[in-house]
Amino acid sequence: MKDAGDKITPTEPSRKLSDAIRDIKNAFADRDDVVVDMREAHRMRLELLASELAPVFADVPADMDSFDFAVSSGLQPRLWIDAVSHVAMGRDRRTYRFLKDTRVGRVMLAESTEMKAVADAVTRYVAERVVERQRMMEGGIESAVPGLHRAVVQEAQPPIQSETRRNGGWTTFFAGLGLIAAGALVGLAVSLALFWDRIMQMKISF
Repeated sequence: MKDAGDKITPTEPSRKLSDAIRDIKNAFADRDDVVVDMREAHRMRLELLASELAPVFADVPADMDSFDFAVSSGLQPRLWIDAVSHVAMGRDRRTYRFLKDTRVGRVMLAESTEMKAVADAVTRYVAERVVERQRMMEGGIESAVPGLHRAVVQEAQPPIQSETRRNGGWTTFFAGLGLIAAGALVGLAVSLALFWDRIMQMKISF
C-alpha cells in the first residue's frame, strides 16, 4: 500500500483537445483554400471564354431574351448560354465542357482543352437558335395568310348563299302550288268520269 503522504502526479496527456481542434481547423482551411483556388481558377477560365465570345453575344438580336451570357458563382461556376445550356470546367481545371439539358438527360455538345474549339461550338449553337427563331416567325406569318384569306372568302359567301336559299324557296313554293293545282285537275277529271252519267241525267231532266 502507498503511504498517505505520497502524492499522485497526473500523467501528462499525449494530446490535448485544443490541439486536435486546431489541427482540424487547419485541415478545413487547407481544403477550403483548395476549393477556393479551384473555383477561382474555373471562374477565371470561364470569364476568358466569355470575353472570347463577347462579339458573338453582342451580335444577337436585341429582341431575343432567351440567352443569358453570364458567369454564375458557386462551388462550380458556369458560363450560361441560355436556360438549358452552359459551359463548365472539368476536374482538371483545363477542360471546357459545353453541356445541354434535354428531355432525355444532359448531353455533351463539345469538350476540349482548347478554348477556341469550345467558343466555335457555342457560336454555332447560338447561330442555330437565332435561325430557328427566324424560321419559326417566318413560318407563322406564311401559315397565317391563307387562313386569313379563307376567312374573308367565307365571310363574303353567306349573302350569296342566303340569296340562293331565297330563290330556291320561291321555286319550291311555286312548284308546290303547281303540284296542288295538278292534283286538283286530276281529281276533277276523275270526278267527272265517275259521275258523268248522273250529270247527263240531271241535264236531261232540266
